Amino acid sequence: MKHYRDDRVPPRYVSPTGIRTAFLIMNDKASASADIRTLGLLLTDDFALMSYASIIEPFRAANNLSGKRLYAWIHISRDGKAVSASNGAGILPNQKVGDALNCNTLFVFAGGDPASYTDASTFNWLRELANSGVNIAGVSGGPFLLARAGLLDGYRATIHWEHAAAMRETFPNLAIESGLYIIDRRRMTCAGGTAGLDLAIELIERDHGSTLAHRVSEWFIHTESRRAERPQRKGLRERYNVNNDKVLRVLAAMESTIEEPRSRDALAKIASVSLRQLERLFKTHLNSTVSETYLAIRLDQAEQLLRATSLSVTAVAVACGFNSASHFSRVFRTRFGKAPSSAR
Repeated sequence: MKHYRDDRVPPRYVSPTGIRTAFLIMNDKASASADIRTLGLLLTDDFALMSYASIIEPFRAANNLSGKRLYAWIHISRDGKAVSASNGAGILPNQKVGDALNCNTLFVFAGGDPASYTDASTFNWLRELANSGVNIAGVSGGPFLLARAGLLDGYRATIHWEHAAAMRETFPNLAIESGLYIIDRRRMTCAGGTAGLDLAIELIERDHGSTLAHRVSEWFIHTESRRAERPQRKGLRERYNVNNDKVLRVLAAMESTIEEPRSRDALAKIASVSLRQLERLFKTHLNSTVSETYLAIRLDQAEQLLRATSLSVTAVAVACGFNSASHFSRVFRTRFGKAPSSAR
């Protein structure tokens, strides 16, 4: 098995802000060993630095804590040129898309607007690697790229909650879940952020046992192990600061039916109360009417889609249950103080 290493002086790259940032690609000299697992790290412009660090740092710690070279890694960009993180820091890759790659697992990192990434050569390369038996993982917005390549068909998947609505809209046949990460055979998807730490620790445990995994977790003061299915966001109770079960049931129904909003009478039936009682409950607990609350939820979803995707304003309006583009623009401007086209 061929193992890659980088003996070069740490590359220096000037970020767009003019701050000189240096990253040492942690792939120092190591003797070839069948015990070393090689990780590929495909970075796209605007990838989230937190998501990247949460994945790679636990593997670095596993090397340090074990006193062995258990993991090595290779940085890859589309064209082999330096790639910028969302904060402007730059990483100089070892390889480019299309190069021969000998690794066990390839992590695909994407941020910004992953829906706009349409490089056919990248998708072809990902398919070739998957067909050769490489484990493919999407992190943060990365699952969107995996879906574009057709690598999530028939697999369970998750993605950062900010991209979830666009993912469901673009790939309605995929089973998109809301957990921190999912491992489904040779496909892995991760919500990004600190969820990458949980995924990496589980992979270390699968490779080298619970003792090392626990030591890595403690190294990062990660005192509570989070299961894969843990939700990415706080529950309705915390987000809306509401404890009334009837109101919570209706809020859950509102959030789950954005494209085809339910009538107020249907919502009252879900809460098992009359419409008048439901309006009283919403006024008491949310200081808002049922219709106002539902409209706010749909508009928030629309604003998220406009920021995170390249969907047209009309497509976003339809996806959020608005039959009239003019009505959508009017209520959107009222809530956010700007036109939908300005929310990009």
